Amino acid sequence: MSRLILVRHGQTPSNVQGLLDTAAPGPGLTPLGHEQAAALVDVLAAERIDRIVASPLARTVATATPLAEERGLPLGQDAGLREILAGDLELLADRDSHLTYLHTVFAWAAGDLTAAMPGDPETGAGFLERYDAAVEAALDGADTAVCVSHGAAIRAWAVARADNVPVGFGLEHGLPNTGVVILDRHGSGPWRVDAWLDRRFAAPESDPTGSPIR
Repeated sequence: MSRLILVRHGQTPSNVQGLLDTAAPGPGLTPLGHEQAAALVDVLAAERIDRIVASPLARTVATATPLAEERGLPLGQDAGLREILAGDLELLADRDSHLTYLHTVFAWAAGDLTAAMPGDPETGAGFLERYDAAVEAALDGADTAVCVSHGAAIRAWAVARADNVPVGFGLEHGLPNTGVVILDRHGSGPWRVDAWLDRRFAAPESDPTGSPIR
């Protein structure tokens, strides 16, 4: 079984201001963000972790560093885990801009890859392809990987790829800073969400091979 632990970065100054801040290298963490990153060590204390990878943005690297140091693991970086680019909405904070961004992202998650972000900085197909590749690279030779990434990217990818959580759930359930989504996959089967923050999802009944009973 493969286990994927997706973690949103700690708080940044742009989070405090409500800005759509998606460009590299991005802001670092606030003092609270550093506290959240340190607390992640205890949050994931019960989890086996074979590999830790972060997007190359400053906030994700800073969030992942305490966990990597505590586990004695190298911290990898993969640009495929970066946030979905906001295009013309970059650094805007108004409600309409946030809604446009989220509705575009979750249209992709629902399969509408023709939906376009204002300014067209990234396509839905491009996002899903690069995130898929980053996840597979993180799990190559590892049973459990932690990927420190970004809120919208985590939510959209998780509901697009998991077969037990509807797209609307991801749209309606945001991730706080250092919020965690955990997914499991048996062999080449589908991803299933095991936990979204504190909400647990029951595993399906299965036969001895791990295939769901229909």
